[in-house]
Amino acid sequence: MMIHEITALAGKNKSRKRVGRGRGSGTGKTSGRGHNGAKSRSGYSARHSFEGGQMPFFRRIAKRGFTNTNFKVRYWTTNLGDILTHPDFAKGGDVTAEKLVAAGLIRDTKRPLKVLGDLGDFAEGGLKVKLDIKAERVSDSVRKMVTDAGGSVHESGSRRDRVRGIDRNSTDRVPTNLTKKPKRRAAKKFDTADSGKKKGKN
Repeated sequence: MMIHEITALAGKNKSRKRVGRGRGSGTGKTSGRGHNGAKSRSGYSARHSFEGGQMPFFRRIAKRGFTNTNFKVRYWTTNLGDILTHPDFAKGGDVTAEKLVAAGLIRDTKRPLKVLGDLGDFAEGGLKVKLDIKAERVSDSVRKMVTDAGGSVHESGSRRDRVRGIDRNSTDRVPTNLTKKPKRRAAKKFDTADSGKKKGKN
């Protein structure tokens, strides 16, 4: 006969361990907490990475410095030569991300577009057709070749350019929005330069 055949409730509720009821009970004196130490006290707690006082693992491993990987802007890139090779752009016309996707030169419009200046097979003859390029980024060599051929280039800029207030279509691409405070050393040098000019005038 088995215990489950006697009653369905057998073993359902387990009696708690009664500690501190004399040495003969098996859990008397130290009540299952071992001998003296931090863990034998009430209210003991330790962080999960505590290694007994030795140098923790995250401090033992090598540190390779700061990385900007998480903030990197990834572009879909295409060369001017690849655009000219495609029959949709062989005679010129508008060059946008949507048209490049339809032509199969870039995958989609989820990333910003960047046009580079490698002409490939057209390197000897140069750019002969008129292109109107609209992209987030265009290299300076592409801008020069397209404008010399009578076309136009419009750069909308990446998100970082817009945050920093950089106009990619202007020759002056100095950021207009101050994204971080100037360093104390640079500010001090500027102040001393201004004070020297004032002394010279006086």
